Amino acid sequence: MQIWDVNMKRKVHAIAATLALLFIATFWTSTVAAEFLLSQPAVIQVKLGIAYALLVFIPVMVITGASGFALGGKSTQALIVAKRRRMPYIAGIGLIILVPCALFLADRAQNGLLDNSFYGIQVVELIAGAINLVLMSLNFRDGLRSRHCRQQ
Repeated sequence: MQIWDVNMKRKVHAIAATLALLFIATFWTSTVAAEFLLSQPAVIQVKLGIAYALLVFIPVMVITGASGFALGGKSTQALIVAKRRRMPYIAGIGLIILVPCALFLADRAQNGLLDNSFYGIQVVELIAGAINLVLMSLNFRDGLRSRHCRQQ
């Protein structure tokens, strides 16, 4: 028996995907809650917390993607193909928009610069985060559905 058999890959993928989705949902909801319900110091703490959480979140996303590609292979199953098509968008939005926004906002917040630039980028981050949350939720849903298809 191989150390990384299919069942182990499925478990790793399921755990990583769940964590990734929870991270994005937490980032998004904590940002909205801080902005609309809490004080400026809370906003600053949320932005710094998100920046530090990237140290865990990014590897979780890499594990999710790598394990997903390892499991999906060259599958032509419609649900797997749909997940595979969404992944470049999820990764691109994350690497090109969300990570730089998070770092910019953390830097601005840490320096007390909650100005028009901060809030402009905050809006971009919230929109991109919402898009990624939807795309990741669709992948999560399709992953669960494909699991049920395999069991039948």
